[in-house]
Amino acid sequence: MAFEKKELKKKSENISEWYTDVILKAELADYAPVKGCMVIRPYGYAIWEGIQQFMDSLYKEHGVQNAYFPLFIPEKLLNREKEHVVGFAPHMAVVTIAGGEELKEKLIVRPTSETIMYEMYKKWAHSWRDLPILINQWNNVVRWEKRTYLFLRTSEFLWQEGHCAHTTHKESLETVLWALGVYQKTYNELLGMYGIAGIKSETEKFAGAKTTYTFETLMPDGKALQACTSHDLGQNFSKAFDWTVLDQKGEKLHPWQNSWGYSTRSIGGLILSHGDNAGLVLPPAIAPIQVVIIPIPGSSEGVFNYARQIEDELSNMTFSGKQIRCLLDIKEGETAGFKFHKWELKGVPLRIEIGERELKDKRLQASSRDILQRIELKVESVSAYLKDIQNRMYEKHKKFTEDNTHKVDSFTEFKDIMTTRRGFIQALWCEDKFCEAKIKEETKASTRCLPLDAKEEKGECIYCKKPASHRWHFALSY
Repeated sequence: MAFEKKELKKKSENISEWYTDVILKAELADYAPVKGCMVIRPYGYAIWEGIQQFMDSLYKEHGVQNAYFPLFIPEKLLNREKEHVVGFAPHMAVVTIAGGEELKEKLIVRPTSETIMYEMYKKWAHSWRDLPILINQWNNVVRWEKRTYLFLRTSEFLWQEGHCAHTTHKESLETVLWALGVYQKTYNELLGMYGIAGIKSETEKFAGAKTTYTFETLMPDGKALQACTSHDLGQNFSKAFDWTVLDQKGEKLHPWQNSWGYSTRSIGGLILSHGDNAGLVLPPAIAPIQVVIIPIPGSSEGVFNYARQIEDELSNMTFSGKQIRCLLDIKEGETAGFKFHKWELKGVPLRIEIGERELKDKRLQASSRDILQRIELKVESVSAYLKDIQNRMYEKHKKFTEDNTHKVDSFTEFKDIMTTRRGFIQALWCEDKFCEAKIKEETKASTRCLPLDAKEEKGECIYCKKPASHRWHFALSY
């Protein structure tokens, strides 16, 4: 399908409308015929593939193996863990008829795979020698949503879900924190995004978990995005499934378990964090195309030959240990201005323009997408400049987050921030569910996390004035 130049809505005027508009016009995704679902187009899927490759190598280094489990889960399995089924019940899609007949037992379309995977783990592992189990799967899940938002919240989405089992809680918790570290590394180094790693409140934690760990990122509209989660499941599921193994003393042991997940929601965060009025702005590490070379239409054959030479040279260079992904745009019927607009919209980090002057002087005229600045580059400097862009984008998002994180001791100020500039609010909270609910009721802000590096301090709760010892991060959420 030919790319069409259409006026893009302005991010600075309406971020919600801009967000949807840029996804559609940059050809990342489109609305599916099924309500609440989306089609991820090749350009958008290439971003997901880049995330998969980055994370999958880290999983394999740690000894995690990939597997696949069924999409359909017998209802009886989901009912094993009460908190789990209650937490997911409002979002479940259920199959009652198959093969033209009503099913004797309902099948749940996978909202997450704990129950079906642990039924198999129970079948496979009977001794401490069979542990640890370190398994991940790249798959799709269905959580029926009333309000959907491309990438950020759809009824079906892609993700990875890791599920591990250990003989000790210490080992399991180490895996939980390792997985969280992989997520943080992915956001920081691949997507150029800063965030806060921490623990979820009892109210906000995963249904069936002992403790939920999260990585929270701040978006340009001052709302927080739960970017991923890693769960310490304790022995909740192994007990619910009556799964035991024999330990080294020959005694029965309920394995300690954890699960951790990261989804295509991350692409939504990527779009929001870096995009501008001209469209996407992609960090080089994740950009499907890192450099686009545009010989000016109408130029001599020498210009096109020089452009091909530059393409060959760049294709033999590396960035972050991999071959530079470059594209020579020689498509006919498009003006130079049209091509510039097209690749700006698609967020390509570096655009190289080659005309008669560049051919004569043997120089490269380039444009950096993140700062929309024209520069002169040597071919051998391209990789280093891509690294500069990557670092610049991360530091920009980090500074934005820090500038919009507010330490607050007055509930009046808390409410004022939530109704104006928003952002993260660091406030002392007594950790009582009633207070948490009242704060959310009066400000719409929820507890996002208690940072892993939070220091203990003596003070009083921002709302009820009872003793409190930690500052939690609050924010409006997606």
